[in-house]
Amino acid sequence: MTPDVQNPSSIAARRTFVNGSFRPATVRISGGRISGIGRFDPSADVVLDEGQALLPGLVDSHVHFNEPGRTDWEGFETGSAAAAAGGVTTVVEMPLNSVPVTTTPEALAEKRAAIAGKLAVDVAYWGGAVPENLGSLGGLLDAGVVGVKCFLAPSGIDEFGYLTAAQLEQALAELAERDGLLIAHAELEHLLGPSSGPVFTDFVASRPAESEIEAVRLVVEAARKTGARAHIVHVSSAGAVELVRRAKADGVRITIETCPHYLVLDPAELPDGEGRFKCCPPVRGGDDRDALWAGVLDGTIDAIVSDHSPATAELKNESDLGVAWGGLSGVQTGLRAVWGEARRRGIELAEILPAFTTGPAAIVRLARGEIEREAPAHLVVFEPDGEAVLAADELAYRNRISAWVGQPLAGRVVATYLHGSLIFSADAGLTQRAGREVFPTDHEQLEGVVEYGTGLGR
Repeated sequence: MTPDVQNPSSIAARRTFVNGSFRPATVRISGGRISGIGRFDPSADVVLDEGQALLPGLVDSHVHFNEPGRTDWEGFETGSAAAAAGGVTTVVEMPLNSVPVTTTPEALAEKRAAIAGKLAVDVAYWGGAVPENLGSLGGLLDAGVVGVKCFLAPSGIDEFGYLTAAQLEQALAELAERDGLLIAHAELEHLLGPSSGPVFTDFVASRPAESEIEAVRLVVEAARKTGARAHIVHVSSAGAVELVRRAKADGVRITIETCPHYLVLDPAELPDGEGRFKCCPPVRGGDDRDALWAGVLDGTIDAIVSDHSPATAELKNESDLGVAWGGLSGVQTGLRAVWGEARRRGIELAEILPAFTTGPAAIVRLARGEIEREAPAHLVVFEPDGEAVLAADELAYRNRISAWVGQPLAGRVVATYLHGSLIFSADAGLTQRAGREVFPTDHEQLEGVVEYGTGLGR
């Protein structure tokens, strides 16, 4: 298929992902929304080839585009273009590492002003919970954020401080009054060790799984006590998954995510002295990786998101892993990286797609990630078969640094549609910037979409 129709009124595919499985269907589009789903129609405006699948647009609820202030690290112009190339049609942007950090309504307004006209995909916003703004988190919710993020250990950014156990409970109690969501970077500083030198396994050992597990335990118990909604970002360890599995069974209102690098990479196989592989928590591999996959398949893990956290070459290309900036760029490559590992494990594409679509959408209570009537016509043409080694010049990032460069990735994103319009094709690249801001007060908001207490987060 050559996606040469800019605004199709119908797209037909023999493999269309509807209601959790693939079937032949024609998706009809009107006014930027899906107006109907019918039988496969070979006379549709766009007809996909036999080897192509029609997916809902992916949702990545964890990206750092760093604008304003650190646009030399990324920026919305390049970051959202990379998202479109990866089949991601909605992102939720983090409150750091922009300057100022998004911890006040005024800072959110400054961010919104800085990105006008730059969006290739839709964007929603996270706010931040820091010691200085506790008691005022409701103002951020009123300003339009989908929730607020906190750290339980130093964030790496001086202006974004971390919360103590008492402050964590205070923030959750405050948000519980509004049914607001707190998301947490779960590591505890006193359980982290010193790190220096180029040996990757030494860096991993400096941030043991115990630090994450005990931080998750802290969040679980505070959420249990306050009744608030809580979410743990970038979970990396088996112990954290099991702790949350039990908490969900007890009815605690908690969700978790993991990332492609934790599902695919193994520290024992990574080269020493390459900062492009450093992230916090670190990739663990082995039994931890297997436990993460089990959590994805049984629904304990609600979402697979990129934690796209770019930096300049000067900050990343540092052989001392104690000094290199910790964060991986991945908004363009997430589905392909995970799909390759899933295929190797005998897992079907349909089994992982909810974690890329309805899972993250449900966490932020936005009606995204499904091909259904009245939904935004966010669609992706994906070729699941085949494999290609990723070259740096394929990346749309401002800094083309990635753990996946030189690695084989499975499948190919052929085209991405946003609000029914073609925004990216593999042949032409980005074709237009049609992204919009999305707020929880929009009419498409979902209420109570996460089924807490069942152990199934999506």
